[in-house]
Amino acid sequence: MQRDLIPVGREVAGVVLQVGPKVTFFQPEDEVVGILPLDSSFSGLCEVIDTDEYYLVQKPEKLSSVCVAAALRDGLCAYTALHTHARMAAGHTLLVTDGASSFGLMCIQLACYHGAKVLTTSHSPQNHTFLEQLRPSVGVQDPLVARVIPVYNSSSELLSAVMEETGGLGVDIVVDSGVRLHEGEEEVESEEKKLLPHKHDIISVLGVGSHWVTSHQDLQLDPPDCRLLYLKSASVSFLNPEVWTAS
Repeated sequence: MQRDLIPVGREVAGVVLQVGPKVTFFQPEDEVVGILPLDSSFSGLCEVIDTDEYYLVQKPEKLSSVCVAAALRDGLCAYTALHTHARMAAGHTLLVTDGASSFGLMCIQLACYHGAKVLTTSHSPQNHTFLEQLRPSVGVQDPLVARVIPVYNSSSELLSAVMEETGGLGVDIVVDSGVRLHEGEEEVESEEKKLLPHKHDIISVLGVGSHWVTSHQDLQLDPPDCRLLYLKSASVSFLNPEVWTAS
């Protein structure tokens, strides 16, 4: 979009001051939270904005405005990935890469709420400790995460750990935060990129009839990759963070 002014901050939370005659969802004094559209002329940093009611939802009473505005985008991405793309159901096994990220944590909580078994990877010892805390060691409470797989030492154990946890069948759903396309990327990419799983590892852990939801914009699948996905009847979906507001 070519324009002189680019609005900054699109996640908004606040109180409805006034509504138009055709508004049906909200009344003045309602607490709301939402995401401004890409073509909005208002900035989320403004004290007062004018927006369509379809970009807003009611704010949960128990959460602060700051917390809700910060979590809304990742929550929408997680919901889109698991429900719209992957058709998650109770009993499915889910692999979330980098579960300690804000998006990964949303996926873990949403999947656990709907009765899915969750496996996740950790990108640092600190993240590993945090994710292990989601697995209570006492009591009868089911853990949010069935297993935390460390990949900061070597990503080679990802496949063996997933197969061990699933009895060799593979997972039903994989949600990634990016992948490596070529083996030689380790030499030129940053330390953060080195921790991303290789696309062959992702395809290898997929089970029959599974779904792969990827955040990688430039994913390249070669003929052998496509054949393996075909033999597994697996599908690939692309997760665009703007898909909800764009629709």
